[in-house]
Amino acid sequence: MPGWLEVIIRSFSLLVVLFFITKMLGKKQMSQLDIFQYITGIVIGSIVATHVTDLSTQFEYAIIALMVWFFVPFGVELLSLKSKRVRDFTQNKGTVFIQNGKIMEDNLKKERFTTDDLLEELRDNNFFRAADVEFAILEPTGKLNVLPKKENQPVTHKDLGLKPAPEKEPQTVIMDGKALMEPLTNASLNTNWLETELEKMNVSIENVFLGQVNSSGELTVDLFDDMINVPTPSERPLLLASMKKCQADLELFALSTQNQQVKAMYEKNSQRMTEAINAVEKYLQ
Repeated sequence: MPGWLEVIIRSFSLLVVLFFITKMLGKKQMSQLDIFQYITGIVIGSIVATHVTDLSTQFEYAIIALMVWFFVPFGVELLSLKSKRVRDFTQNKGTVFIQNGKIMEDNLKKERFTTDDLLEELRDNNFFRAADVEFAILEPTGKLNVLPKKENQPVTHKDLGLKPAPEKEPQTVIMDGKALMEPLTNASLNTNWLETELEKMNVSIENVFLGQVNSSGELTVDLFDDMINVPTPSERPLLLASMKKCQADLELFALSTQNQQVKAMYEKNSQRMTEAINAVEKYLQ
């Protein structure tokens, strides 16, 4: 067999094996690696590179070595799921760099972090002053997670005593100019509704690169032709404005009439409309 053909066959075969090994080891292998996974990745890459380019090696040995380096990490992962001691040994623990607003210099030295390194990591987390940080920990994966001081944290609905309207994930109903039936069904919609919404925008589905529906049933689209401007959904603001106008008209009618019975009717309905507005306003804004 020619050498170049053998290289192609070995490369393809090991690529397939490596694909399934990585897939079975889980997504964690592709995101944040701990020490053991980092070593495993290097060794597996070296095995594949060696047995692809060195035709004097036995191809079966490459398969055996890959299987060993699959089952060892896989076994360690299973043990880590059941034992915290194994997790602490193979993955290490996080190291606190800032606690109660104070920098832990000894921990920085332990992890061989300089002050410049710490400041760089803080800037990566959008903090340019160490004094703004309440707590910071270096995770086993090497990522620094930061908790800002209370006065530097963004205000939430909970802080303001507000209860926001529930919102589900948006459904992608159009992709590359084609309607997607499963997301439409998940949103309790159909193609007739989609065609109607596109007609309102004066857009053909073939020109839609991406179309999404939010939890309120509003369709937003991005077109292949970026020169065309698409109007943003306005049904909810218009409905809210109509309700407020109706409430204002009821108040005006109540003030303009001299009939006490009619005045009481208008005032009662104005109050009911105000209550309805207060109940749905957070959903229509």
